[in-house]
Amino acid sequence: MTPLFDTRGNPKLVWAGVAVVALTLLVLPFALAQVGTSWVRITNYAILYVLLALGLNIVVGFAGLLDLGYIAFYAVGAYTYALLASPQFGLHLPFWAILPIGAMVAAFFGVLLGAPTLKLRGDYLAIVTLGFGEIVRIFLNNLSRPVNITNGPQGITRIDPFSFGGFDFSRPETLLGLAFSGPIKYYYLLLAVMVLILVVNVRLQNSRIGRAWEAVREDETAARAMGINTTQMKLLAFAMGATFGGVAGGMFSAIQGFISPESFVLVESIMVVAMVVLGGMGNIWGVVLGALLLSFVPEILRWTVQPLQEALFGRMLVEAEVIRMLVFGLALVLVMLFRPAGLLPSAVRKRELADERAA
Repeated sequence: MTPLFDTRGNPKLVWAGVAVVALTLLVLPFALAQVGTSWVRITNYAILYVLLALGLNIVVGFAGLLDLGYIAFYAVGAYTYALLASPQFGLHLPFWAILPIGAMVAAFFGVLLGAPTLKLRGDYLAIVTLGFGEIVRIFLNNLSRPVNITNGPQGITRIDPFSFGGFDFSRPETLLGLAFSGPIKYYYLLLAVMVLILVVNVRLQNSRIGRAWEAVREDETAARAMGINTTQMKLLAFAMGATFGGVAGGMFSAIQGFISPESFVLVESIMVVAMVVLGGMGNIWGVVLGALLLSFVPEILRWTVQPLQEALFGRMLVEAEVIRMLVFGLALVLVMLFRPAGLLPSAVRKRELADERAA
């Protein structure tokens, strides 16, 4: 059966599609601002979730290592930025210097997690990584005595926004006759970072490292027999995934202006795992789709459930939050039942499911 849009051998159609997507992304924040600035902020947080999902996809999707404590690297990046760009220690380093530092610190913690768990797989690895995520959160919650480092459960406030020279990302400005609010400026920065990380992911997947990760995921013993250094590949997967989490954490800290340990609870880790699984483990574009869906759908339900009840029944019968989570959970269950490989599964995952059904 011939696909509706066959782009093979038709580069003009490919570039036309890229141009349409690029133009849509460029005008999107101004369109959303007409509805409300809150939707621009929601979009910014959705992009942050895309960055997190892409980082976790390296660990879970490419290398096949189930990580339930990934949010710890997000926290490490966020607190690294907060400590180096706030009155907490009296430091106010520029963001372009702090983000690489946060990425390296997160990568170090990734190796720190990966080294003791090299021989663990499946459920055992999941339990250890879950514990690691909780340990990091508890440390952040208690590193306020005897020396106040993280300010404990009160969190760190007055975190510096991104600024470059006289250009402050948090202040509204008018450029070329267009009004750029703080969230809109952050949107374009986040979009640029997302594109960069997407390029890195695609290059990694198609490289020798990506193929080595796939071999480790499919059969670690066979990969070792073929001469692949599985220890090195696992540590590299943890470090690379943690790096993206650290970058996302630093950007979250600057955008929010305030962080506390409660921003990095286990539920956030589960949410990022759900994004990867829903979209399709190992498929970069599936992961992006999963992250966007799980970011926007709950917010759309939040804004529509209450007005819908009032229009139908004249009053609100059930709290919007209850219905929102019920519909959200039911949708996830149905997707996993009818699309167990995800909405956009990778070719390898498709073959695995086909073989399981045939057996």
